[in-house]
Amino acid sequence: MTAPSTAPVTDDALEALRAKLDAIDVVLLDTLRRRIGVCADIAVHKREHDVPMMQPHRIGIVQRRAADYGLEHGVDLDFLRNLYDLIIAETCRVEDEVIGA
Repeated sequence: MTAPSTAPVTDDALEALRAKLDAIDVVLLDTLRRRIGVCADIAVHKREHDVPMMQPHRIGIVQRRAADYGLEHGVDLDFLRNLYDLIIAETCRVEDEVIGA
């Protein structure tokens, strides 16, 4: 008698859905990388023109736009707020590095 398999049971439909999810993840990660790159470009501009790194009004605009998107498309607002808190923290870190360079 052989031991029962512990491998997950999958089917073609599930694998197709996972493939779609994987493709979306590639786009999501590439979009985040491009967004951070644009923030680095912004940091260069700020450094060259002596603009303060922190722009609280801009953070508010970005957060409001995400909240509006969430309301329009049924995406949880707490999730979007937490997501954008992480994204903004990372872009601020990158801007600090670029401006300090």
